[in-house]
Amino acid sequence: MIRLHKLRHDDKGAAAIEVAFALPILLLFVFGIFQIGVILQANAGMQHALGEGARFTTLFPTPADSAIVTKMNNSKFGMSYGTFNTPTVTTPASTVCSNCRNLQVTYTVMPNFVFFTLPTMTITRNKRVYVAPPPLPSTS
Repeated sequence: MIRLHKLRHDDKGAAAIEVAFALPILLLFVFGIFQIGVILQANAGMQHALGEGARFTTLFPTPADSAIVTKMNNSKFGMSYGTFNTPTVTTPASTVCSNCRNLQVTYTVMPNFVFFTLPTMTITRNKRVYVAPPPLPSTS
């Protein structure tokens, strides 16, 4: 009976059990914060690539779509985890906008936590860019 009483009041190993319960939750939070940070960094890289593509489109009169795509591909960052799909440049119908281009960037990632993975996330950003019409020939 005395041994049972001593065993009930002995707290050796209690800290190890508490750590065993708390450590998986802590790891889940740390990896969750890391995954969200990676996704936000990729989002910033997408916005930067769109901005550089828009700047390139407005600075050069009637740039080629392939040159705009190359500029956006060269300007992206934060894509070390996930897939940055090839940007698309489309020209809307002339009834919608006569001198503009639509730029689109897509990023696909599967967030991976320690104990499980979330479904694939696809982030898409669009930007409409107005292109200056080519200068009129001088008549002088």
